[in-house]
Amino acid sequence: MPVEEGKTAPAFTLPDQNGDKVSLEDFRGEDVIVYFYPRDDTPGCTKEACGFRDLWQDIRREGATVLGISPDGPEAHQKFIGKYGLPLTLLSDPGKKVMTKYGAWGEKTMYGKKTTGVIRSTVWVGPDGKVKKHWRRVAKAADHPAKVLEALRGG
Repeated sequence: MPVEEGKTAPAFTLPDQNGDKVSLEDFRGEDVIVYFYPRDDTPGCTKEACGFRDLWQDIRREGATVLGISPDGPEAHQKFIGKYGLPLTLLSDPGKKVMTKYGAWGEKTMYGKKTTGVIRSTVWVGPDGKVKKHWRRVAKAADHPAKVLEALRGG
């Protein structure tokens, strides 16, 4: 598996919604929730992003930040953030290199058919840069942010 709990999370640097480079290393010393999603402004992705938005203050109180990664470019991210008032940093991975490293790109089943695409998943990286938890396949995007907060709280 590309990502293993207890092991160092793969390093990455990607452009954010403003085109600025953001590295995982920038967050050393704090908890980081890195979630992978297929596309800005689609139903499931919007529910998940708005869930993180709605729990943002609680997540921050637990000392964590949230980074969303999709293949969309900075311009699409800016529109998505603006439309829904998202406080998140959204990163662009059009080449799917980071997604591949994290096991978030590959074969999946959609509507009963096998396809290749973004596998909705989340990785919690601890202050030491090690993976604390890996949600390999998120089934219910709308419920997932609450599960992440519960994990951060030690539940």
